[in-house]
Amino acid sequence: MSEAFYTDKDRVRASFERAATSYDSAAVLQREVSDRMAERLDYIKLQPAVILDAGSGTGYGAAMLRQRYPQARVLELDLAHGMLCASREKQRDGQGMLGRLFRRPAPWQLCADVERLPLADHSVDMIWSNLAIQWVNVPDSVFAEFQRVLKPEGMVMFSTLGPDTLTELRAAFGAVDGATHVNQFIDMHDLGDALMHCGFSEPVMDMEKIVMTYDSVREVMHDLKAIGAHNATAGRNRGLMGKHTWQRICDAYETRRRDGQLPATYEVLYGHAWKAQPKKKPTILADGSQVIEFSRSPPKQ
Repeated sequence: MSEAFYTDKDRVRASFERAATSYDSAAVLQREVSDRMAERLDYIKLQPAVILDAGSGTGYGAAMLRQRYPQARVLELDLAHGMLCASREKQRDGQGMLGRLFRRPAPWQLCADVERLPLADHSVDMIWSNLAIQWVNVPDSVFAEFQRVLKPEGMVMFSTLGPDTLTELRAAFGAVDGATHVNQFIDMHDLGDALMHCGFSEPVMDMEKIVMTYDSVREVMHDLKAIGAHNATAGRNRGLMGKHTWQRICDAYETRRRDGQLPATYEVLYGHAWKAQPKKKPTILADGSQVIEFSRSPPKQ
């Protein structure tokens, strides 16, 4: 993997720690994608007892999952401790005086890396991950962890960003120098291959482009900073950008203005897949012959 692609996890964690208090004010895309993912659950018959929200942020998706599956235990997991604290504070405020009076239990939270889940094998019925996988370096590693902790016939549903994300900003920076200023993202087909490689069955991938509009380049950068989406690639330019260079970037981006607005395109990838039942080993008889049992699996509920 090239240095320009490799993600610096320490920088990712630090960025999201700083953004915890400003995240909700700018996370319009994240909430929209979460809502669109939730619509996909309407067509899936599954009643999970334990759900992992992998990359839970400030808890928007987890709150939806608790409402949709009131009997389930929803585990929030995020790399940034500040994000989990923000989620816990929102839930505490949402309980009101009655909830605090009766001391409703705090949410189950884990501060950890999605590539190293602190969970037992076969302990989760469903994994939900909204716009978090783009921060991993090797998709096989996170999918292997998802495969490990899922129970047989458990499901993973996720969204992430594709390589055509922020093409306008990437091109504007490219007009100035050849350094990496915008994060690199993994292709949809590579993600599908990684799911298959890790043993998932019936993988489904699809894509759509969502265009956000802004009045200025500074507003684009402000929103990216507010949600913690800094450039975290190892090949990034670590020097400060001068006023003249910044103006050249703004001028290059301005060529994209349409109907008075500047576009910021996001290629959103959606995927879901199932963990298959383990294959039964054939029974070996005394004479060395094998007995292979066939059974029809019940439909997913």
